[in-house]
Amino acid sequence: MTSTDTGAIRAQQQEIDPKGMRVIWLLLIAAFTAILNETTMGIAIPHLNADLGLAPELGQWLTSAFMLTMAVVIPTTGFLLQRFTTRQIFLAAMIAFSLGTLVCLIAPGFVVLLLGRVIQAAGTGIMMPLLMTTMMNVVPPQSRGRMMGRVGMVISLAPAIGPTLSGAILTTLSWRWIFGIVLPIALASLLIGAKWMTNLGETRKAPIDVPSVIMSAIAFGGIVYGLSQFGGGAHGAAADGGASISPVASGAIALVVGLVMLAVFVMRQLKLQRIDDALLDLRVFQSRNFTISIVIMALIALTMFGSLTLLPLYLQNVVGLDALQSGLILLPGSVLMGLLGPIMGRIYDAKGPRTLLVPGTIIVAAAIFVYATVSEHTPWGLLMAVQTAMSVGMAMSFTPLFSASLGSLERHLYSHGSAVLNTLQQVAGAAGVAILIATYSSILHAGEEAGVPAAAAGAPGARTAFLIAAIISLVSVALSFFVRKPEEQEGMPGGHGH
Repeated sequence: MTSTDTGAIRAQQQEIDPKGMRVIWLLLIAAFTAILNETTMGIAIPHLNADLGLAPELGQWLTSAFMLTMAVVIPTTGFLLQRFTTRQIFLAAMIAFSLGTLVCLIAPGFVVLLLGRVIQAAGTGIMMPLLMTTMMNVVPPQSRGRMMGRVGMVISLAPAIGPTLSGAILTTLSWRWIFGIVLPIALASLLIGAKWMTNLGETRKAPIDVPSVIMSAIAFGGIVYGLSQFGGGAHGAAADGGASISPVASGAIALVVGLVMLAVFVMRQLKLQRIDDALLDLRVFQSRNFTISIVIMALIALTMFGSLTLLPLYLQNVVGLDALQSGLILLPGSVLMGLLGPIMGRIYDAKGPRTLLVPGTIIVAAAIFVYATVSEHTPWGLLMAVQTAMSVGMAMSFTPLFSASLGSLERHLYSHGSAVLNTLQQVAGAAGVAILIATYSSILHAGEEAGVPAAAAGAPGARTAFLIAAIISLVSVALSFFVRKPEEQEGMPGGHGH
């Protein structure tokens, strides 16, 4: 019996395979560790900038490089998940993540720290598509919303803990302790997985297309690097003195090269997918529902990652809060997002995506528009309320988007759909960080050069950056009306309809 046959039988079962559930929980533990690591960094970056003497746009590379690396790694996972076993991929991902965390812990300076973040991201980039693809293969369609809600609950605990933990550490200890706490959790996940992880489905011996890997790395890398170089603008050029090429010019070159290579990459995949050898099978875009869902996901990722990276900079540099206070402002929303996960999943299974997605995207857009009015005197209570509302909107958006997008695909395209979804999410997130931080930094630098105090100079930069994110978020609101529940979830064989 093939893995497709096995999956088809499971799709008709009411209960989830116990062995499959065990694998999902092991993957959730690993995902928790990876997300905990990522969410500690936003609060820590202002401290790292100060300790290592970095400009804001340079320190931001500790986040941007992480997302960029994931965007380079994730396109290969559609192939990897078919070629290698679940166990092999899990162990490789967790070894890479643990090694990267160790490198960050002992890093003597910025360059080695950045290298550690890249190694961490290589492991994280494999882990998330593995979790999503496994979920789709072992959970029957009529229960996917409920399970995605449980996933949301578990992985929302990490954003709830991460910023507050980071703030507490930075208030009393060195930034190295952030990695010192994540490392034993990562090693424990690795050891538990080595003992209990089993294989699901079957592998197929397909050769990897090396030119496609190189093309995707240059394409996505060039796009995100190009965007990041627009930070600072004239300030960066002035700081370079007589440099032969400005950051803006180098960014424009990288962006053009990335876009051209992306076009070449797409053409090669369209050719290779005819013989089922594509690194990233683009037939997933033949599903209108999948395409609309991942466009919304990308737009939300752009506004979310950009806003959540800019927010700690604003709170600490403009409002004057310390790292722990900044973390506490983010805490209630993350906890509420986790608690709402199972509820959102059950609503999705019963009512479909629009009941959640339309109001969810509206709430996110409204919250970011409020952020676009901030000043150095904005009360912290208002910021906490807005962040909590935004988290509710995210909870209402993510469960239907994950479930409706991947559920719209044929089973053999799940791994490629997950790779496409996660790739676009990371590229959009990195672009959001680059655009918002570039806007904030350029206005901040211009104000400082005009003799304006840093806090007063940073406020208009934050307002302008948040306004850009808010305007972009309106597109996701408009598109949310067009997402529907996949047909296989509307009515199951044997009459298990909703």
